[in-house]
Amino acid sequence: MAVTDVSDEELLAQLPGVYIDHDNKDHWKGMLRRRLMITRCQDCGYWIYPPRPLCPECWSERIEAEEVSGRGSIYLLILYHQGREIPGVDYATPYPVAAVELEEREGLRYLAPIVDAPKERIQIGAPVELVWIERSGTPAPAFRPVQA
Repeated sequence: MAVTDVSDEELLAQLPGVYIDHDNKDHWKGMLRRRLMITRCQDCGYWIYPPRPLCPECWSERIEAEEVSGRGSIYLLILYHQGREIPGVDYATPYPVAAVELEEREGLRYLAPIVDAPKERIQIGAPVELVWIERSGTPAPAFRPVQA
């Protein structure tokens, strides 16, 4: 299924309370289809996240969302011991969330939980891959360590 097969109305209905605008709507539509969409300049090829209307490298307005590989490495790791109530999140054991540097570009980072891993496998620099989890009936991106 293409990201464009999600209407703006369906997007707003499925993600109430999420700030959605013209620049980020394809990112959110991709999530509903379990595709991690990041904006990219069509003139110079620079990956842009968070989404913006102009390329910060060449100032082009030709920006489109493209699917990324979902592969990368842990750049920054946060272990939450408390937080707002989220279905499926247990703060009794630290809940790992990481800024993952995606392989598409140095400095292109995406923040998401780390799942399916014992604490000792979650380390800065560890290779990870994209997986999808459910949050309140909606697909959400997460990462897990690459299986050896």
